[in-house]
Amino acid sequence: MTARKGFEVRRSRRIEGVHRGQPTSDGAGVRLTRLLAQGLQRRLDPFLMLDFFGSHDANDYLAGFPDHPHRGFETITYMLEGRMRHRDNAGHEGLLATGGMQWMVAGRGVVHSEMPEQESGRMAGFQLWLNLPARDKMVKPWYRDFAAADLPQAQGLGGAHAVVLAGETAGVAGAVQRPVTEPLILDLRLPAGTSWSQPLVPGHHAFAVLYAGRASIGDEGLALEALCVLHDDPSADGVIISAHEEARVFLVAGRPLGESIVQYGPFVMNTREEIQAAVEDMRAGRFG
Repeated sequence: MTARKGFEVRRSRRIEGVHRGQPTSDGAGVRLTRLLAQGLQRRLDPFLMLDFFGSHDANDYLAGFPDHPHRGFETITYMLEGRMRHRDNAGHEGLLATGGMQWMVAGRGVVHSEMPEQESGRMAGFQLWLNLPARDKMVKPWYRDFAAADLPQAQGLGGAHAVVLAGETAGVAGAVQRPVTEPLILDLRLPAGTSWSQPLVPGHHAFAVLYAGRASIGDEGLALEALCVLHDDPSADGVIISAHEEARVFLVAGRPLGESIVQYGPFVMNTREEIQAAVEDMRAGRFG
């Protein structure tokens, strides 16, 4: 899809803070960097977690993510390189490959696995957790896989373009729209000397992750493979990201829920009682 060129932002948000993330492992030992963890959940509401993974060493990812439960939120997995097989306890199965995305609503509960379908080469991508409003935390689970060719793209000036996972940019609607949290999720691909102007709704929380090349917001450089929180400046109408060499930037924004957040591992609810119920339901086999 091709969008109009020349969309403008009059006043860009600036960088409020930089978070380098914590190297860790998850699943059966997959190495990754946790860029957004519980300490940032209130500041970046409605987003709960962001992991970045990227390695050429198969030992860093081969163990994968065997069966594990989720309740109360949505997961968005965006595969930059590699192949991952999804299976869940509702009988669903899908393949997530290079350039593709999986959007899953865990809702009232799902048990699934994500296992590599490669034994060598690079595997890289992002996994983002998006909170569900209290009224929707117990909805029926669902998921959808999107191949790279299914994801809309918006074109900018000078060869700049965006893969539009969610929300809208330059008149191009993303693959997924969520009416309550209104997430905007873009993979920006910027040749050297180009920029991307993205309008942002005042009051929506936003952050950017530079994962290749060199880019800046105003005169502030984006740190590589770090989460840059954008200031909630009510006088700013968006953000302008400029590339100084060919760059890739993961840009995310959304409408905060302003609700209580109680997390226990893979369960995110609003009260401790709801967390206890999730644990009991999981032990009793009532997921799925």
